[in-house]
Amino acid sequence: MAEAAAFGALNPGVARREVAAWAMYDFANSGYTTVVLTAVFNAYFVSVVAGNAPWATFAWTAALSVSYAMVMLAGPVVGAWADAHAAKKKLLAVSTVVCVAGTLGLAGAGPGAVAWAIAFVIVSNFAYSIGENLCAAFLPEIARPEALGKVSGWGWGLGYFGGILALAISLAWVMTAESRGSTTGEAVAGTMVITAVIFALAALPTFLFLRERARPTAAHPPRETFARLADTARSARRYRDLFLVFASGVCYQAGVATVIALAAIYAEQVMGFKTQDTIMLVLVVNVTAAIGALGFGYAQDRIGKVRALRITIVGWIAMTVVAFYSQTPAMFWVAANLAGLCMGSSQSAGRALVAYLSPAGRSAEFFGLWGVATRLASILGPLTYGIVTWATGGNHRLAILLTGAFFVAALGVLLFVDEARGRRQVE
Repeated sequence: MAEAAAFGALNPGVARREVAAWAMYDFANSGYTTVVLTAVFNAYFVSVVAGNAPWATFAWTAALSVSYAMVMLAGPVVGAWADAHAAKKKLLAVSTVVCVAGTLGLAGAGPGAVAWAIAFVIVSNFAYSIGENLCAAFLPEIARPEALGKVSGWGWGLGYFGGILALAISLAWVMTAESRGSTTGEAVAGTMVITAVIFALAALPTFLFLRERARPTAAHPPRETFARLADTARSARRYRDLFLVFASGVCYQAGVATVIALAAIYAEQVMGFKTQDTIMLVLVVNVTAAIGALGFGYAQDRIGKVRALRITIVGWIAMTVVAFYSQTPAMFWVAANLAGLCMGSSQSAGRALVAYLSPAGRSAEFFGLWGVATRLASILGPLTYGIVTWATGGNHRLAILLTGAFFVAALGVLLFVDEARGRRQVE
């Protein structure tokens, strides 16, 4: 039964091992976001590298913002070039190597090495983001339109377990630091090496088994790439619903990016969590996120991708309210796990919706544009949070409450998206 269901979800000629290989990239790169951006290095940067300076949180969000601005400029061009040259897999390999190397570079960021840390965060996060777009562009090639949510959920669900693996090994490394004659801060360098090695090894199946089904179409490479982008700009009205999804994505992804980038900082600065406590919290949250991704992956194909996304955004709004009022660790654990459920489901639903509404043969280009939306969000959200904490002398509670406004705006934009009409425009 399960085998029949799996084959029914896939396009003709797509083998199950290809889907597994594609999903393994989500498994591979999740360690980067979990360990570097969410649980370990971000808090380490603020407390150790920047020495808890008043500008430390702002500096972290500014570094991420620079990398995301670079992705906004490069993402659509890389995507259009990949479509025109059938080079998604080649460019994915390049971005993977750069991200792994950049993560290894973070191991050298000690106390006071602010410029070093910022440089390698920018490089590694830029490469990670480009790779995320390119990997997502394979989704419409391997999954049937009516099963995009399900297959996207498989990838996101497996991805969170990759984050769990990297974080669990990192936790063990940090907790045994004293027995090795080291400190918790010094152990952070080892977690960067652990994350990089897991990324490199877990990504190998993707490059061994996933096929590039596209065929080159560019006779004049640079000219063809920019001609595609110009044609997309001219036909924006024809893809009205897809561009509304992009607009909604800017809003809700701003909130999601804030939670990813600043959850550990909030836990330590407001709730008084230690490094080990924070890592344990994020481990559990990754499990709830996997449940959200897998559960909603199936649900969104049944109830509609737009409706599923609306439900998860309501959940995000509830999360910001609970986090704002959290006075005890137990209450914050509730908020964090609610965020996990919403994160898995919203990320999976967004990717599936973009794949569903993208024209055939141009998936990398349109996922590049989706990357522009999500990276613009990744600038707006964390940078807004950083500015608020800086301006208010470290009021993280007010900053997290204001983050909820991004989710409210996203919900408003989604009211104007017609999923059926958007699909008809593509067909």
